Amino acid sequence: MDRIPILRMGDCLIVSIQVDMHDRLALALQDDLTARIVKDSAKGVLIDISALDIVDSFIGRMISNTAAMATVLDAETVVVGMQPSVAITLVELGLTLTGVRTALNVERGMALLRQRRR
Repeated sequence: MDRIPILRMGDCLIVSIQVDMHDRLALALQDDLTARIVKDSAKGVLIDISALDIVDSFIGRMISNTAAMATVLDAETVVVGMQPSVAITLVELGLTLTGVRTALNVERGMALLRQRRR
């Protein structure tokens, strides 16, 4: 099965989703990411979804649940690069990304994560 790479930058983890997400891949990412948060004692997680044109309710919930798990593990999550069509879909599905901060791009997302550590 394919895996989405998780990169470490200081005390943050960066995930750039560059493939179409399907349910199994999303669950594998969730498991891999939570394990890496613990292993690396990460304090921040940046998830780049700029390559996703569409999301369904499962993927939206997975992002929200992953952020909640990261919070329990003492890491803040920032989602960056959300396309307008994705934002519209999430709102239409009634999904709120509780506990997830968002930014327009990776640079702004990393700035948000740095602010938390100060």
